[in-house]
Amino acid sequence: MKFYGRKREIQVLQRLFDSDGLQTAVVYGRRRIGKSELIKKVIKDQNIRCLYYECKQTTEMNNVESLAAVTAESYGFPNLAFNGIEELLRFIFRQSFNEPIILVLDEYPYLRASVKGLDSILQSLIDEFRESARLKFILCGSYIDVMKSLLDSANPLYGRIDRTICLKAMDYKESSEFYPEFSNRDKVRLYSVFGGIPYYNRLIDSSLSVRENITELIASPGARLENEVSMYLKSEISKITNANEVIEALAKGYSRFSDILSQSHVSSSPTLSDVLDKLMRMEIVEKISPVNDENNKRKTGYYICDHLSDFYYRYCFRYASQMNFMESNAFYERFILNDFESSYVPRHFETVCRQYLINMNREGKTDEPFEKIGKYWYDDPVTRTNGEFDLVTLDAKGYIFYEAKFRKDPVTQKMIDEEIRQVEKTGLNCYRYGFISASGFEDISGENLILKDLDDLYE
Repeated sequence: MKFYGRKREIQVLQRLFDSDGLQTAVVYGRRRIGKSELIKKVIKDQNIRCLYYECKQTTEMNNVESLAAVTAESYGFPNLAFNGIEELLRFIFRQSFNEPIILVLDEYPYLRASVKGLDSILQSLIDEFRESARLKFILCGSYIDVMKSLLDSANPLYGRIDRTICLKAMDYKESSEFYPEFSNRDKVRLYSVFGGIPYYNRLIDSSLSVRENITELIASPGARLENEVSMYLKSEISKITNANEVIEALAKGYSRFSDILSQSHVSSSPTLSDVLDKLMRMEIVEKISPVNDENNKRKTGYYICDHLSDFYYRYCFRYASQMNFMESNAFYERFILNDFESSYVPRHFETVCRQYLINMNREGKTDEPFEKIGKYWYDDPVTRTNGEFDLVTLDAKGYIFYEAKFRKDPVTQKMIDEEIRQVEKTGLNCYRYGFISASGFEDISGENLILKDLDDLYE
């Protein structure tokens, strides 16, 4: 199976394996994000003995016996017997006196739950063998709260972790490597549904259309990913009803705290705050403040950033009864098609455009490097209304306004002039205007314009 992306993370692990002495790393991130595949990819290219063990939700001794079997097989030893995990790990640490060893404990939270004080045990071993062992020790896990706790100052392992990788979803460009046969326009559509999760993107079938992939994988009874979102939520959240209420409100377009509270039927503000905090730690929801008023809580919004969750709650969860008794194509036509093309994909196209601009900025390919990117809040004193522009950058010269257009027809001069007039009415002082069009442009002229199309985004 071909491996895509993750160049920076591969370099971090490679430096870990190339370094001398005892090195400890923590690799964590949400389920399906590709942590295990990343580690296995880098290990495959090493000329070092590797002990890779996936911890199990079982007793300490069951895990000890399984890890001992992996160790014995690697060395060609007869069956090894140990009284507990500390004795086994001590044996592995000592074995690294003679040669470098890579030890990976995948799904570490499972083992941690079955062994009281395991973090302290590891801290003691790392301190004891810091000067003598040549072990490259990796703790990997999907339970984000547990894995983050290993880095807290109150944890025994604090100060013993040499490298940390928090694996995030891929951006639109890396994700498109999984489905190169599709047109750039369809790549945007696929990314708007399956996002940057490698596991989901590997399931996309290039012999099917975008619509067929969506129907086969998520929008039909018994689909491969039909229960994926709910299973992920249940693995991390005990009161799933509150989470369902909140995410459904977000999927309907409610983003302000007060609106979410009234629409979701969650019992209180503290309860809603707890749910939102948990969803943000799970990287399902993100909190966004305007670039021109970052500390104003009233102007802060909450948005679904996990694309599959957004699609699932907008269509599948909301219309679950209809999906279960309607023919799949009829369901897609009735409840998905029009909204998907006119609202859902255009909104996620803004995310694609924001990622494109960030990538260009990091690579030094913008005329002026910007320091902020995001939404811009404005008040209109004439109409006594307020609103926000979705994509604005701020650099040393001032603001650049961007408009992302996912339309069938090209962007025209008339459309650009109208957009600029609307921006000027709000008092936003821009020194340039950018337009990113999925269908290109038609007869455009004028100064201080930045014009980009899909070929620019995917070159």
